[in-house]
Amino acid sequence: MKKIGILFGQEDSFPQAFVDRVNQKAEKGISAEFVRLDKVMQAEPLDYAVMIDRISQDVPYYRAALKNAAICGTAVINNPFWWSADEKFFNNALAVKIGVPVPKTVILPSKELPDDTTNKSFRNLAYPLDWNGIFSYVSFPAYMKPFDGGGWKEVYKIENEKDFFSKYDKTKQHVMMLQEEVVFDDYFRCYCIGGKHVRIMQYEPRNPHHLRYEHGKAPAAKKLLDTIKDYVIKLNQYLGYDFNTVEFAVRDGIPYAIDFCNPAPDAEVTSVGQENFEWVVETAASYAIERAKQQKDGFDNLTWGEFVKTSAAKIPLVAAAKKVAVKADVSVAVVDHAIEAEGKVKKLKATKAPAAKAVPAAKAAVVKEPVAKVAAVKEPTVKEKAAPKPKK
Repeated sequence: MKKIGILFGQEDSFPQAFVDRVNQKAEKGISAEFVRLDKVMQAEPLDYAVMIDRISQDVPYYRAALKNAAICGTAVINNPFWWSADEKFFNNALAVKIGVPVPKTVILPSKELPDDTTNKSFRNLAYPLDWNGIFSYVSFPAYMKPFDGGGWKEVYKIENEKDFFSKYDKTKQHVMMLQEEVVFDDYFRCYCIGGKHVRIMQYEPRNPHHLRYEHGKAPAAKKLLDTIKDYVIKLNQYLGYDFNTVEFAVRDGIPYAIDFCNPAPDAEVTSVGQENFEWVVETAASYAIERAKQQKDGFDNLTWGEFVKTSAAKIPLVAAAKKVAVKADVSVAVVDHAIEAEGKVKKLKATKAPAAKAVPAAKAAVVKEPVAKVAAVKEPTVKEKAAPKPKK
């Protein structure tokens, strides 16, 4: 019997629905359950052919256990080695290289010295930074967020240079990104499972959380949806994520990838709505079964992205980007009503598009001026504390 296990934290609806769906499919020799860890011993397997990881980003013990399981042959969704190495600034750099539009972004050193470092640890850091060059490149308004953060934590809207320094002073040891604002005409959040199954959802991040899928917008044009689909697949194929979301802000008809490092994306029914929830449960269950059938003991059963593959094979990254071909299935969530009362979760109707051919406070500061997930979009729901007067 091959077991599929799901490792999760505070979420409620998705884990149980996932386990139930796998077991309802009654595939011979395959079952699903919640992962249970009572001990993890080096180089010994955990008795799971597949493990879906929904929480190790917050629990280092789980991440170590998953790596140990992977070296023993478990197919871990997502690859824990890549997830440990990845971060949002790299994601943006990769997107530029493979031709996916992203907002102009720079990375900033932490405002406070990291623990166990001194000023001597930063002798290679220019002082002061080329603030004029940075501000000229990004321009204002802008957003500041952690380069490896998530969950809309530590997101700052920046209006001008003075505003930047007052907020940068609050960021403590976080390494931050400064990113241009994309004032969007439309916005999309897209699930991608298995690097080939895509669910495109029009989305409104400026709404209260429970109404973000209740956008009341007209359906998007097919050409735009096709472009978004191609970008979603390309990004996930190169990053190597089995389960991820990609968000796009559309400005002047161009979809800019805003956030595409979400390997444990929200899948609660109260957040995404019943139809989107059903798609995620069904697609994740089918994909996990597929991976269980493919899993072989004693082998590496992880997904490695095209970036890693091209690096290992000494193949030019850009040349390889043109060769990635994936047979994808795409569905588009459709809201057939305008927003009504807050607090109501309406069911959405789904239509399926034809299959597509692939494509430091206590310590001295590191810098005189200023470094947690920001979207490069207007986000009036983000609450900020009153900014202190900028340091002279």
